[in-house]
Formats: sequence, C-alpha cells, structure tokens
Amino acid sequence: MSSYSIKDLEILSGVKAHTIRIWEQRYNLLIPNRTETNIRSYDDEQLKKLLRANLLYNNGFKISKIAALSDQQLINELEGLKVNTNSVEVVLESMTIAMIDMNESQFDNILKNKIKEHGFDYVMQTYIYPFFERIGVLWITNVIQPAQEHFISNLLRQKIITAINEIGPCEKESAPICFAYLHEEEMHELGLLYYTYHLKLKGYNVIYLGQMLPYQDLLKSKKVHQPDAILTSFVKPMDEQWFDEYVQNILNDFPNTKIFTCGYFASKISIENKNLFKIPSVSYLQEIIS
Repeated sequence: MSSYSIKDLEILSGVKAHTIRIWEQRYNLLIPNRTETNIRSYDDEQLKKLLRANLLYNNGFKISKIAALSDQQLINELEGLKVNTNSVEVVLESMTIAMIDMNESQFDNILKNKIKEHGFDYVMQTYIYPFFERIGVLWITNVIQPAQEHFISNLLRQKIITAINEIGPCEKESAPICFAYLHEEEMHELGLLYYTYHLKLKGYNVIYLGQMLPYQDLLKSKKVHQPDAILTSFVKPMDEQWFDEYVQNILNDFPNTKIFTCGYFASKISIENKNLFKIPSVSYLQEIIS
C-alpha cells in the first residue's frame, strides 16, 4: 500500500493542504497516520476517500454531510452523481481511483462508455490526454508508484494503438514522411503515440521507430527515407543543457526537416529555430500541419 504526504494529497486531489487539515480536524473526514515526529501520512483508502469527498463537495454537498457518510454511502452518492453529470472531474477521479487500485475492468468500462457516447478523439482530448498529463506530473514528482504508472500507461497505450491501427497504413506516395521515436533513455511513449495518431489522421506517413532509439539508428533511418518531419517526446528529467544539445544535433543532422517536440520537458528547450516546434497541445499541432 502506498504512503502519501499531505502535499501529495494536495497534488492528486486539488484540495489545498490547509483545507485538508480543516476537514480532518473539524469534521474527522480523514484520520492520518503519524510518525514519531507527528508528520501526517495517508494510505490509498484515505486518498480515494478524499477524491470522492472533494467531488461531492464541488457538486453542492456540504462537507459536514459528506464526513458523516460511511465509505459505502460515499461511493453510492458518487455513483448517483456519475449517472447525472458529464463532469470531466468525475471521470478523471474515477480513472485515478482505477489506477490506484490497478483495476483494469473499472478503467476499461469508463473508457468504453465514454468512447461509445462521444467517439475516440473526443475522449482522447477531453479525458485521456488531461489524465496522462496528470499522471506524468505525478510520476515525475514520485507521488504515484512506478507499478501504478506502468499499469495505467499500458492500458492507455493499447487504446491508442488500436485507434492507430484502425486508420491503417498511408497508401499515398506523395504523403509527407514523419519519423516518430524516443531517445535512447526515454520510454514513456503515450504522448508520442497520441500525436502519431493525429499525424496519421492528417495524412502523414508516420514511420514509428519506437522507444529508446540510439541516435545513430535515427541517422541510419534517413538512408532509407528522407523525413519531412521528426516527432519526439521528452518526459524523463535530464540536465537542462542536455535538451538543447540533443535537439541541436537533430537540427544539424536534419537541416530541412520540421522537428516536433512534445512531452513535459519540451518546454525546457531554449533553442529558437524556424524548423523547431514545441507542441503544447493537439490543437497547436493541428494548426501547424494544416
């Protein structure tokens, strides 16, 4: 079972630490464990209770009423809320709990229902992309365990790959070619896959070179195809100077190629170049490739 600090709860739930303390002390909503030096710590069950309580609170329930509910009554109230609302936060909360519990069936049912209701791309932009942005930050800050992050990332990966396969290969000979890959120390490919999906939707011939690709293998690939674009993602923290040096190498070795960078650490790149595009969102990518 995981252990969380009050700061971790604040990051995961969006509830300020000061408010969490008030809900504890005044309403006994949570009962934290304490170290010998009186530092609070919380387990998975308390995190889930806080997530559920916050959703009910944000939907008009009084905290005094919420705190009086048993765990099962809290779940029942939330189930009723899910039936009667399309709140993004309700869906994200449900996905977060499924991740904490590593409950594949629960997570899969959430996505299936939303995809059936709205379609894959809407679900990607409205729910999945904000969710894996959230878990990316949580993973970087060590709030969630690697096993939890790997579990949920693999489920999301399966969904995106299925959608990419449904588009099928690009048959148009004149289509622009894009290499999509991750550098040799990077393995977090959700963002790369998601942007690959959108490039393929727009008619790009995306050659997916995968995770942890040695740079020399990227150079060898251009002997087979001269890419019009390169897509790569930076999620793993590195020295800030490293990002600039790495991207500059790509610009030097592919002087006539557009370079699309995404991921949490793409913002750390300080280089300015007419062929370099730091992609903060799908809408920005769509604007560029249109």
